[in-house]
Amino acid sequence: MGTLRIHFTADDLARTTVAAAPDPLWEVLLSRFRLRERCLPLAFRPWAERLRADPARLARMRPGARLLDVLVPPGPYFPDFLTPAQARLGLEVGLEAMLSTPRHRLRHELHLLADHHRLPGWVQPLADGDPTALSGLGHALRAYHRAAIAPHHDLIHTACNAERARRARDLLDGGVEGLLAGLRPLVRWQPPELQVTYSVDQVLHLGGRGLHLVPSYFCQNAPVSLADPHLPPVLIYPIDQDCRWTPAATDRRDLEALIGKTRTAVLSALDLAATTTQLARHLQASPASISRHTTVLRDAGLIATHRDGSAVLHTLTPLGTTLLQGRITDPAA
Repeated sequence: MGTLRIHFTADDLARTTVAAAPDPLWEVLLSRFRLRERCLPLAFRPWAERLRADPARLARMRPGARLLDVLVPPGPYFPDFLTPAQARLGLEVGLEAMLSTPRHRLRHELHLLADHHRLPGWVQPLADGDPTALSGLGHALRAYHRAAIAPHHDLIHTACNAERARRARDLLDGGVEGLLAGLRPLVRWQPPELQVTYSVDQVLHLGGRGLHLVPSYFCQNAPVSLADPHLPPVLIYPIDQDCRWTPAATDRRDLEALIGKTRTAVLSALDLAATTTQLARHLQASPASISRHTTVLRDAGLIATHRDGSAVLHTLTPLGTTLLQGRITDPAA
């Protein structure tokens, strides 16, 4: 792993902003990353299961998914032209900007992608700026968004609004430096540098342009930015886990359907702190099985794990307690 180092000046601090809404094209790309994961994080599973249970929606998103699997593969690089800054104004504005990308930039970015991955022949017309190829890309991404993202518009925007409100409090309490410091542990604010654990080592000098922070529903674990330092600086970052769940009444059967019977039992057993061995003994399961379940629950923000001497203890987080007490519902409902 590398580090993204973002250098701020006083002007950059004054011009740093938080997006009013998630970016639709970034959400398209990042949602495809989530669907490709072998072990999908807990909070995204109801969304993915509903999607996979609807053949018509799957059929509509399939062409876009196939394009994204080539243009946005796992690895250290994907083309910046897929996520233009104009998309903050809406999907259609973003698609129009993407399809208007200058030919020299298309060619350059797709050649960079080819340095990391072998590309199929259909990418060449796209690199040449062929209108038919570009139009097909736009149509496929629009259909993907309508199938995979748009049906969950209210959920995604409500979650990101809750995240934005949290960052607004940090800003009011501590100014922009308080806002940046409040993003830990995702980032480390060591003035005048913001450090982000990243796939490669990269340095970004803002040079008075400021930084646009964009909360994302589908971003997971670590923030992501653009490869080209000359483009408008942006940092897409994952919202807090507790913002992904919405308040409502539920019962234990609903909870088991949402996170699974064994994980519900693990949560229920953590009314007091417990070790993996204690949980395994209590639930009559193997320590290896319990360890897998606690990893999933920890990644979802429902439990915390810390060392106490030689013991490793698991405890409920406030979010886990709220979920267990029946005040949380399916995040994809």
